[in-house]
Amino acid sequence: MTAPRRPRLNTVRIGPSGRDTVVLVHGIATDNLTSYYFTMAPDLAAAGHDVVMYDQRGHGRSERPSTGYHLEDFTDDLATLVDDLDATGPVHLVGNSFGGTVAFDYALRHPDRVASLMVVESEPPTAAWATKMSTLLAGSANRLRDEQVLPWIEGTYGWHAARLVSRSRPLLQGTTIAADIAASRIPAEERWRELDLPVLAVYGGTSDLAGMAPWLESLLPDCRTRQVPDHGHSVLVGDPRTVGKLMLDWIGAGHRHQAKAVRV
Repeated sequence: MTAPRRPRLNTVRIGPSGRDTVVLVHGIATDNLTSYYFTMAPDLAAAGHDVVMYDQRGHGRSERPSTGYHLEDFTDDLATLVDDLDATGPVHLVGNSFGGTVAFDYALRHPDRVASLMVVESEPPTAAWATKMSTLLAGSANRLRDEQVLPWIEGTYGWHAARLVSRSRPLLQGTTIAADIAASRIPAEERWRELDLPVLAVYGGTSDLAGMAPWLESLLPDCRTRQVPDHGHSVLVGDPRTVGKLMLDWIGAGHRHQAKAVRV
């Protein structure tokens, strides 16, 4: 059987070539590569890093197939992108929210290709994560059928937020993303104890995910966590200066490890 064609991904690359490569992976539904492009990506490039951003399948200017939104589909997209980069060595991965989960999954499957991992408001894929995400996506798709939702979002959070939510409607309502996430392949928890590479996890201090920091530090062999006070899940765009400094310090400090291969 012929493998399905991978969707075309919109990719932006800035900064000097031949240096450490940093791949930035954005979140789901209302997100795209611009959340990095207009925040910390230019500073990473100015610091001498080769910076790669891309719109994940179904997002931004990338193609939006009607099906094929299992976590492993997103991870395979990242794998293809990294393979095509012709990077001089393992890459540093940075993932926000769902993008961090994709980066976690990629690192577990391809530890030899990852120098370090930094995630923002994210968690490794678990059965509980898949159920939560699927429920959130399906619920968002249903709520967007109410004509009063977008005006309420604009009145409460502003025009820009309403615009982002509106642009997510074709993905949420016109694809199988909610069902596919629920049916994703989930690694066994014990495999994460074998992920022997440096991980930095950043959380907003008021976020629901901040409480998982002790669990994550106990689960991963080499994990540090940081919290940004007075911010929730949107800390990446809410306080880009703090998150950007953490990112520059993390990558600039030379956190790098050739991880031992783990079973696939």
